[in-house]
Amino acid sequence: MNTTQLRKLGVPDELLTLAIQGVQHAAASELRGKQIKDRIAAAIQAPADYVADPHFGELAQKLIDAANFTRPDPIAYQQWGTDIDPACQSQMRQACSLPMAVGAALMPDAHVGYGIPIGGVLALENAVVPYAVGVDIACRMKLSVLDIPTDQLTDNFHRFKTALTNGTRFGIGSVHEKPQDHPVMDQDWEISRVTREHKDKAWKQLGTSGSGNHFVEFGVLTLTRREEDLGLDPGEYVALLSHSGSRGTGSAVCDTYSSIARSRLPKQYEDVGRLAWLSLDEAAGQEYWAAMNLMGDYAAANHDVIHRLVSKLLGARIVGGVENHHNFAWKEQHGGREVIVHRKGATPAGAGVLGVIPGSMADPAFIVRGKGN
Repeated sequence: MNTTQLRKLGVPDELLTLAIQGVQHAAASELRGKQIKDRIAAAIQAPADYVADPHFGELAQKLIDAANFTRPDPIAYQQWGTDIDPACQSQMRQACSLPMAVGAALMPDAHVGYGIPIGGVLALENAVVPYAVGVDIACRMKLSVLDIPTDQLTDNFHRFKTALTNGTRFGIGSVHEKPQDHPVMDQDWEISRVTREHKDKAWKQLGTSGSGNHFVEFGVLTLTRREEDLGLDPGEYVALLSHSGSRGTGSAVCDTYSSIARSRLPKQYEDVGRLAWLSLDEAAGQEYWAAMNLMGDYAAANHDVIHRLVSKLLGARIVGGVENHHNFAWKEQHGGREVIVHRKGATPAGAGVLGVIPGSMADPAFIVRGKGN
C-alpha cells in the first residue's frame, strides 16, 4: 500500500510512516492486501479495539492519543519595551504554544515576521523550527575597525565609495565575476542534498551582499573608554560595517526543511504553519541542523571576503572588530538543561559578550555588551 491509499483510508499524514511500518510487518506475516486494508480501516474506525494488534497496535494507540489530546496553554515570555504591534504579540503567543517551548523573549524593536517575530527569541527542547531561524540563515553583522584617520571619510570620499562598489555586489542573484577563495568551500557540503546541489551557486555568491535591508557601509566608531576586547583606546575610528547572511543557499535550506516540517505537523497543530518543527532525534532534524551550521560558517566567510576585499581596495589594515549572527539557533544550557535557542533578528547577549546591533540603513549602529539575560 502507498501513502495515497493510506490517506484514503483516513490515516493522518503524521502517522503515515507508522502505518507503512505496520503494513510491512503485516505483509511479512503473510496477511494479504485486502486483509491489511480492512484491518487498517477497522483500526481507524475503532482504535480502542486494536491497541493489542501485533501490526497496527501502535498506530491505534497514536490515534487514541490524538483524539484525547488537549493543547496546553502558551508559556509566558519576557518582553522588553511596551510599544509593540499587537499582531507581533499574537505571533509570539502562537510560537509559545508549541508543545516543546520552554522559554521565550521579545525585543523592544520587534515586528511581525515569518514564524516568530523579527526580534523574537524562542527556546525549544530538542527541536528546531527552520522559520524561527529565518529564510536568511545566519544573517549577521560584522564591524571592522580600520587604521585610517576619520578625516579621510570626507577628504577622500570617492576612494571609500570605489572600495565599496568594487569590493562587494548587491542585488538578488548577485555574484562575483571571479569566485573568491575561502576555506569554507572546503568543508563538507555533502551533509544535505540542498547544500550539495547549491555549492557552486554559494561559491559564486561568496563575498556578495544580496538585497533587501542588507548593506555595507563606512562610518565613525566612537569609543568613550578603553575597550580591552577590541584592543582600542578612547577615540574615533573609521569602521566598516556589513549586514547580510547566507544568500540563496541559506534560503533554499530553510524552504526545503520547513516544507518537510510542515508535512509532518500533527493535526492538532496544523494552524501553526511556518512554526512547523523538526525533532533533533530524526534524520531530517539532524540534516537541517548540520546544514544550518554550515550556512553559519558560510555567512561568516561571506563577511570575511567582503571586509578583506573592501579594506584591501581602500589600502587599510583591520585592527579590531566585532561580529555576530542574529538569525540562528544555538544549543545552550538554561535552567539546568540543554535547549535550542532560536534568535531571529535578535543579538546574543551572553554576560560580557560584545555584539553589534544595526540601525536601519544609514542610521547609527551600536556595539553592545550582553548582561546575560
